[in-house]
Amino acid sequence: MAASQWELPPELCCRPMAFVALTGLDVVYNAVHRAIWDAFCANRRADRVPISFKVLPGDHEYPKCRTKRTSYEWYIPKGILKTGWMNKHLNLVPALVVLFYELDWDDPQWKEKQSECATKVEIVRTSLQGRNTKVAVVLIQKKTPLPPGEDLVASERAAALCTACDLSGKSLFVLPHTDHLVGYIIRLENAFYEHAQTYYYTEIRRVKSHKEFLNKTTHQLLFVRHQFKIGFFSELKQDTQNALKYYRTAYSLVHELRAHETNMLEIKTLAGFINYKICRLCFQHNTPLDAIAQFRKHIDQCKKKIGSAELAFEHAAWMSKQFQSFGELFDEAIKLGLTAIQTQNPGFYYQQAACYSQDRKQQALTLCQVSAGASYPSPDPLDTQSGGLDFYGQRHWRQGHQSKDGDPGPADEGERRSSLGRELIIALLSNAVAQFKKYKCPRMKSHLMVQMGEEYYHAKDYTKALKLLDYVMCDYRTERWWALLTAILTTALRCAFLMASVKDYTVYCMELLGRASTLKDEHKARIEKNLLRVLQNQVPDPEPDCDPASVGAARTLWNDRMALSGSNELTVEVQDYIPFIQCKGRFQSPSFHVDQPILLQVFLRADCPQPVAFSKLAVSLSNQEYNQWCVAEASGSDSMTLLPGKTRSFSFSFVAKTEDVGKKIEVTGVELMLGAAAGRCVFLSWRGAGGDAASAHEALQASRSSRRWGRGLEARQEPSWDSLSLQPSTMIISRVPRISVQLSHQPPALTNELYRIGISVRSEEDATARDVTLTAGLKPGQDAGLSQTTQVTLDGSVVCDDSCPSLIPDIPLGTLEPGQRLDRCVYVTCVSTGPRVFLFHVAYSVDTSVDGRRIVCRCHKFEPLDRVAVDVPFLLMTDVQSSSPWPLLLSSSSLTLLAMSSTSAQLQSQVQDVVLETGECASECFSLRCPAHNSSSNAVATGQYLISWRRYRADSPLIQTTVTLPHVILEPVPVYIHADLPSFGRVRESLPVRYHIENRTALVQEVEMAVEPSDAFMFSGLKQVRLRILPGSEQQMLYNYYPLMAGYQTLPQLNISLPRCQTSNSQALRRFLPQRIFVKAVRLNDTSTK
Repeated sequence: MAASQWELPPELCCRPMAFVALTGLDVVYNAVHRAIWDAFCANRRADRVPISFKVLPGDHEYPKCRTKRTSYEWYIPKGILKTGWMNKHLNLVPALVVLFYELDWDDPQWKEKQSECATKVEIVRTSLQGRNTKVAVVLIQKKTPLPPGEDLVASERAAALCTACDLSGKSLFVLPHTDHLVGYIIRLENAFYEHAQTYYYTEIRRVKSHKEFLNKTTHQLLFVRHQFKIGFFSELKQDTQNALKYYRTAYSLVHELRAHETNMLEIKTLAGFINYKICRLCFQHNTPLDAIAQFRKHIDQCKKKIGSAELAFEHAAWMSKQFQSFGELFDEAIKLGLTAIQTQNPGFYYQQAACYSQDRKQQALTLCQVSAGASYPSPDPLDTQSGGLDFYGQRHWRQGHQSKDGDPGPADEGERRSSLGRELIIALLSNAVAQFKKYKCPRMKSHLMVQMGEEYYHAKDYTKALKLLDYVMCDYRTERWWALLTAILTTALRCAFLMASVKDYTVYCMELLGRASTLKDEHKARIEKNLLRVLQNQVPDPEPDCDPASVGAARTLWNDRMALSGSNELTVEVQDYIPFIQCKGRFQSPSFHVDQPILLQVFLRADCPQPVAFSKLAVSLSNQEYNQWCVAEASGSDSMTLLPGKTRSFSFSFVAKTEDVGKKIEVTGVELMLGAAAGRCVFLSWRGAGGDAASAHEALQASRSSRRWGRGLEARQEPSWDSLSLQPSTMIISRVPRISVQLSHQPPALTNELYRIGISVRSEEDATARDVTLTAGLKPGQDAGLSQTTQVTLDGSVVCDDSCPSLIPDIPLGTLEPGQRLDRCVYVTCVSTGPRVFLFHVAYSVDTSVDGRRIVCRCHKFEPLDRVAVDVPFLLMTDVQSSSPWPLLLSSSSLTLLAMSSTSAQLQSQVQDVVLETGECASECFSLRCPAHNSSSNAVATGQYLISWRRYRADSPLIQTTVTLPHVILEPVPVYIHADLPSFGRVRESLPVRYHIENRTALVQEVEMAVEPSDAFMFSGLKQVRLRILPGSEQQMLYNYYPLMAGYQTLPQLNISLPRCQTSNSQALRRFLPQRIFVKAVRLNDTSTK
């Protein structure tokens, strides 16, 4: 049977609905009739009754009704189900014929129109020719009728019209053409639906009444036919539960029929029809498990009913259609709300349908080869007088023949005409791929895409085949399915050869020669020979198992490709493939001094069975000026060769430029040229320092293996390929200065003192140090006030003034010979007290030689004097040191504040009655803050520190010394943030931290807070939040930190920004917050209890 004959009939697949014929409507020329018809058919909602309406003329000829049998004694059925029976009851034989007639109750010509209406009803009854179809009349009226019983004239005339037309009162309706037409139409539909159900109920009883005349000896087919008809009528009646019951009975009966070769196809065809109905109703009843169980039962019972061996391809086609139909039913149910899962979805049924279609194709090809010399029968057995089949599932040349006798007939050639349709297989596979993609089954999707590619290959659509195969190869490379990848590459290589695609052919040859290929060496040798022919601009030999007819066309294409000029260079980006040449590049050190040659090694290894020669190796670096030093080329006829399985290294050396000090040099690519300019050049390009699609996994396996078997690897004389690691970058660092700087001074420096600092510079270089300079003075980056109160000079005979700078840069010292020492003095004056950090920086130039190249290196030397950090909000700390040779008694101390205030209620002396010996120091600490009204000024006076003292154990009076405290530079703080947290934390225990955010401005401030993750803590709370804080108010944010490590740990950093205050920054706002906390380890007794 042709492929189109395997399609299920549309009347079987549609939803059966009651057929109602409407007559008397002129929908073309009468606007009122057209409005009535549109109300019946247009925009039907799901809540309206399921009826199929059709407008027919009044004298329409309906199918003739056959004469009813009174006995089945000598009747032998010719088949199970006629091909036109379902369509007849769906679209030809109505359950109800409705006659529309325009007639008002007060029409002046009532008698004439009543007679005309009765005549039209009689014409309808005559055309139905004895069928049980109901007839109804609808009177189209212009006026809205009165309620029943109030219009006596209407009642009398309605009774008269029913009598004249031989109708019951329930078959006469009135349709007023008013604004509420749709509402009247819906009421009419409900009445029509009741009449239709009555008709189908009568038909069911009529079919059931035949059962008593049947016997199971000669009327087995009729038992199946009647049960199917009753089920179909039940569907038309919308009684789906009973329909399902009768279909199940029919399905059981059809498998009880005596099956032989002449009726095998008919039994399978009807079994497929009934199974389709059962599965469709199960999905409709929301019982998908019943549908799946029924389909499995159906397949188990029918898969062995093959019939003649020569018709096995026909059975495979039928099986394919069964799976396809169930997959479509399953998919349709999912669209209506059914939920499917990965292991049970329509994709499996589409896949199985494709498998049976492939079996059908193979069996048909085998059969065609066996009967290649047979001629097609004449006359054509498929040409029949009627042009179609009388019964479903019968042969064209054997219609109505049910006996076991007779030759099966030469069906092969006629039914094999469309058996090679690969389009059907591809369509089924495409549907399955879409389903597996939807339900996230990537391996099933890749497997089916490979099958689609092979089908396209057999269909000679090599472009689509190559596209699909190339897509799935990425997945198989990633998952390391080498055998599957080799099979796919083999098919792809054939496609590339038959398309004469030079680049694809070259890439697939390289990959089939590589370490991922599972081909034998003799096949690899043949492929390598073909690759060399392509590199020599020659036509390669055809691949095995290629279609002989396509090989000739492919050779012509290859000759055209080889003759083209200007296309002899190909570049292959190998990071997505696994080629037959591996590459690893590495710098010999993570960093090089600028006066050292930079050493770079490139390792190559060939995995092909024969040696391979290449012409050029080039390394690309991030600084392209160095690329000229990283090129290796074959000289003359001497080419560079890689031996199979052997590692060959190429070393490159170059000298870095002084301006690249502090920069990183990276390998951006490695390029290997196969072939020569006289033939075809193929450039293998590795991104970075090498590696391909399988290198990352191999490097991981090698690292694990080296950790496990490290001692055994150390004994090897040469490193293995897997042990070689990539080192794609190196850092250029400055030359190590060979000069010593020593400082000599006597701290501390006194206020306004000309403080002398001696600098001694000694050269340890082997060459003359030229352009020696000294930078001395206050280190930049400290408090801005320190630079105004610190002066530096080189002249010790003159007192410093405000014209002297705080930092003197690039003081020339001349040249230093090897071993020479040079001394200089720097004088510093500090107007105010406090710690300072000074910087002494010596720079010089020296000539050196690297690999025969002379370069100039700049060297630097740093020496800090002291380091102290002071911040605000501040603690005022006073240190009183005794320089007296006699002990001193500190009686009391006090603090007189001008613009500051203390955070404590009353300041108390912390050094009261303290005795200081010579050189001892007494310290006091006060917590101060600046009032809000003074925050507008830049510098604020702190106040005075008063201390009373006298000699210890002496009767001398107390001496009061007053010290003026330094000014402080104020900075406005728009938002003040502080934190409440415990003094320490404990590992794996909650650590609550509460942040207080206070708005100290007169504006509403928006605060954006974000907590950065930390390796030492987990935390719960808002990771990112945006707040609005009213002026003078405070917001609190609570976080629970969970320490993971013991010791001093850095708390998760809190990033704060104020979008409305551009002058503030996150660093300034974070200075009030604690940065670190000590975390204790878990106690042993706690661990044991847990």
